[in-house]
Amino acid sequence: MPGGLAALLDDIAALAKLAAASVDDVTAAAGRASAKAAGVVIDDTAVTPRYVSGFTPDRELPMIRRIAIGSLRNKLLFILPAALLLSQFLPWLLTPILMVGGTYLAFEGAEKIWELVSGHGKHQDEAPAVVQGPDTEKKMTAGAIRTDFILSAEIMVIALNEVADEPLVSRALILIVVALAITVMVYGVVALIVKMDDIGLKLAQNRSGGVASFGRFLVQAMPKVLAVLSTVGIVAMLWVGGHILLVGVDELGWHGLYDLVHHGEEAVHGVAGIGGFLAWLVNTLASALIGLIVGAVVVAVMHVIPRKNKHAGAAH
Repeated sequence: MPGGLAALLDDIAALAKLAAASVDDVTAAAGRASAKAAGVVIDDTAVTPRYVSGFTPDRELPMIRRIAIGSLRNKLLFILPAALLLSQFLPWLLTPILMVGGTYLAFEGAEKIWELVSGHGKHQDEAPAVVQGPDTEKKMTAGAIRTDFILSAEIMVIALNEVADEPLVSRALILIVVALAITVMVYGVVALIVKMDDIGLKLAQNRSGGVASFGRFLVQAMPKVLAVLSTVGIVAMLWVGGHILLVGVDELGWHGLYDLVHHGEEAVHGVAGIGGFLAWLVNTLASALIGLIVGAVVVAVMHVIPRKNKHAGAAH
């Protein structure tokens, strides 16, 4: 009996070591997969703050919390099962679905630009978001979660491609770790960004000397930072959407456009010291241009042409 107990304990210890090794493998693979998706994570972080702009400070964190919960729900309940099933049974369908999402992102970015240029967006005499009430908060939160769905899908598919050779269960565990880690990171940073002016105000009121001066600097600087981030968020939607489309058409067999951009990257990659940055810049600008063109076409179909037809009908 003691011998049997010792053997059982040895087996349990071996299983524990194996489980620990598996956890280490999953964590390491999740780290690699998250690193591959870093560009989209940065875009996600840039896009979100504009959705809480115009609300009172006491509503900012609750909104971010709701968006973060929606983001996690997107990843774990919808994207993760769908991505795993498609990768297992219909892997060829992942690219077209992602391209539909990329087109939507491009449309959102181009629509914001069209609203700014044409004046058909938010009117100057429109009440601030805080005055419009809870319906506006719900609308903005829903819009943020909808945009997050596309960015989250891109993040999860990039991560999935990085661990495609892993068994199905390992893939699922890795993607769960990626979903949790990236959601916490993105919305933790977003919360810090949007509350930075409140932190500055506290420092300015409760401290003195250099700390108080730094607090006043934060109060004055953060509106400008948020305005810049709002613009970056629009560009990010064009960039990410265009990049999804650029890679997608290449994976579907139409290599000309991707090859053209790749040749542009190679042409500047050899520049001493900044070649890598210039190659990234070429790809980024090309992706943003593709996103703008595709988004503009969708904007024309959704807004411009119907508006002209409506005016023409009213004239008759």
